[in-house]
Amino acid sequence: MKKMLMICMSAGMLVACVQNSSEYKQMKAENDSLRLETTRYASEMNEMLTTLNDIEADIQSIREAENYLNIQQQAGGELTPTKRQHIKDNMQLIGETLKKNREQLSRLEEKLNNSNIQSAALKTTISRLTSELDQKTTMIVALQEDLANKNIRIQELDQQINTLKDDVEGLSLTATSQAQTMREQDKTIHTAYYCFGTAKELKNQKILSGGGLFSKARVLQGDFNRDYFITIDVREMTEISLFAQKATLRSNHPAGSYEFVKDEEKNLIFKITDVDAFWSLSNYLVIEVG
Repeated sequence: MKKMLMICMSAGMLVACVQNSSEYKQMKAENDSLRLETTRYASEMNEMLTTLNDIEADIQSIREAENYLNIQQQAGGELTPTKRQHIKDNMQLIGETLKKNREQLSRLEEKLNNSNIQSAALKTTISRLTSELDQKTTMIVALQEDLANKNIRIQELDQQINTLKDDVEGLSLTATSQAQTMREQDKTIHTAYYCFGTAKELKNQKILSGGGLFSKARVLQGDFNRDYFITIDVREMTEISLFAQKATLRSNHPAGSYEFVKDEEKNLIFKITDVDAFWSLSNYLVIEVG
């Protein structure tokens, strides 16, 4: 019995020592921190998912209201006071719901960006819902104008409609700006420059320099005359008539991506046979003729 008591006392002292050790305290603190972080992460995720579910439900309500309005639009004939009131109620529901959902999505996106949550699925869902709200915004603006032509005016929606119009115009301007940027980027990507001339002409423009019995000619070194080059779209220009019977490619381009062929008058034509490969090293083409 005495021996058993001593064993228990020793075990208790061992546990107390372990619990008082710095390693144990550090592990416990890390465990508590991890548990707290996990709880916070789960809470944030649940909150975001709840918001997305609410927005999904609201969009379904918008769809139902939209279907009712479309049916009334197609029915034609005189609208009874009851139908007019229903139309007003549905329009107001759509307008208020769109405004609320836009604000919710904006806050949700900001919260997601500021959190440690890295979820491609959440970002995709937010993007999809934002796109659908944009479409509904365009729809309600057009529908309000159509109803106004039929003397069905929802005064309570005037301010919301003006705001929605601004949203649509902003979206249109953004889309136009993005399209313009893409066109400019596309043009830049596919823009190249070419020139051809005799050795003397190219040297006069500082496009060709050096060259002689013991040195190799250098191309496009230093401050050469860029105005001497012709600007082209590489997708459209694949052949260049050189009007000469001798020619040498001076700029650097991959072998096998071009060839010289002769026309009926024995003059050379420079043909690009692999556009992507040819322009992969340089977007300047220099050909010496004569």
